[in-house]
Amino acid sequence: MGRVLIGRLFSSVLVIIGALVLVFFILYLLPGDPVLTMMAGTPASPEAVANLRHQLGLDQPVTVQFGNYFWNMLRGDFGHSLFNDEPVLPAILEQFPATAALTLASSAIALFVGVVLGVLSAIHRGGAIDVVARIISLFGISMPTFWSGILLILVFSVYFNWFPAMGSDGFKTLVLPATALGMVGAGFIVRMVRNSMLEVINEQFIVTLRAKGISERAVMYQHVLRNALIPAITMIGVQIGELMAGAVVIETVFSRQGIGRLIAGAITSKDLPVVQGVVFFSAIVYVLVNLLVDLSYSVIDPRVRRMEGGRS
Repeated sequence: MGRVLIGRLFSSVLVIIGALVLVFFILYLLPGDPVLTMMAGTPASPEAVANLRHQLGLDQPVTVQFGNYFWNMLRGDFGHSLFNDEPVLPAILEQFPATAALTLASSAIALFVGVVLGVLSAIHRGGAIDVVARIISLFGISMPTFWSGILLILVFSVYFNWFPAMGSDGFKTLVLPATALGMVGAGFIVRMVRNSMLEVINEQFIVTLRAKGISERAVMYQHVLRNALIPAITMIGVQIGELMAGAVVIETVFSRQGIGRLIAGAITSKDLPVVQGVVFFSAIVYVLVNLLVDLSYSVIDPRVRRMEGGRS
């Protein structure tokens, strides 16, 4: 177990370093000059432009810029915004709780709806419940989040006036955006749980349990579902990144605070330190979540724990 954990930690560090390298060179190669963007609308001489570029270190070779950026990131210095000169990390930490609440709520909705509908769809295979569950799954996968968000606003905010359409203050403002974002993950989880349960139902150990006289309910919920949960949890780990990326759209549609709107504004204004800081911070969160998901396998399925114990 210890060797497996060390291996996963090592791979997680490599992913974070890879994200650092990738985001730097993608932003470096993007067209446009952040200095000219900063000075747009104001008369600036070539000398002033050169001085500002020198102050920001943008006149140095790309290898030097990358070395400074890499070292600063590793020691927790995310730099300062090019436009308001505020530290990037405090700005991220200020906005992150709103995005974390949205991501966790949408993940809970995705897992709950996906598992429930997936189980019902597998148990009632070919029936009306199965058809309805698969239609909901297709709807969740196919519908763009901005469109489902607008529909939810029209129905539950404008027509019924049950939930506020905008803001990020309190539980009510979280319901609609979390639902719009969570239904995407729910669509994938429904299919995965359904297919996994149908595969497990035909396993020999399930036939043996039934032959021993164990009730169908106990077989389904204590054995079949437990074995089918691992793919669902794996999907949630993968979906965390999708949900955090989707927060950019959802936070804009619902006018919520969060790092999604922060990075959207930074990309528009080419505020490189903010973009780099948000992407690096998001990569760390994503890696940590997936590490926890990996470790949870051994809790859910004892077979995984035995396999890891044998390898270590």
